[in-house]
Amino acid sequence: MCGEAENGYDALNKASDLSPDVVILDLAMPQMNGFQAARELSGKHPSIPMLLMTVQEVSSELANEARKVGFRGAISKSTGVEVVSGVEKVLRGQGFFK
Repeated sequence: MCGEAENGYDALNKASDLSPDVVILDLAMPQMNGFQAARELSGKHPSIPMLLMTVQEVSSELANEARKVGFRGAISKSTGVEVVSGVEKVLRGQGFFK
């Protein structure tokens, strides 16, 4: 891990400063939610893969919305084992929505 952000704005700044291999965004971040941050991040840094984490179940509707804003994957926080799988898949350019 190369950085941790307190909110969506901080995540955008750190992604620019740190040039990470992957960005994991929480849907419910303060000041700017994960979808808003993903839209901006994918516009500025389209090559950085993003993974959405949420406490919600990743329904097909949520997965579709996540794809629209630039996420390559989405996982529910309730299944921590999938974090590693999700990161590995988005780094390989594969979608991962669970």
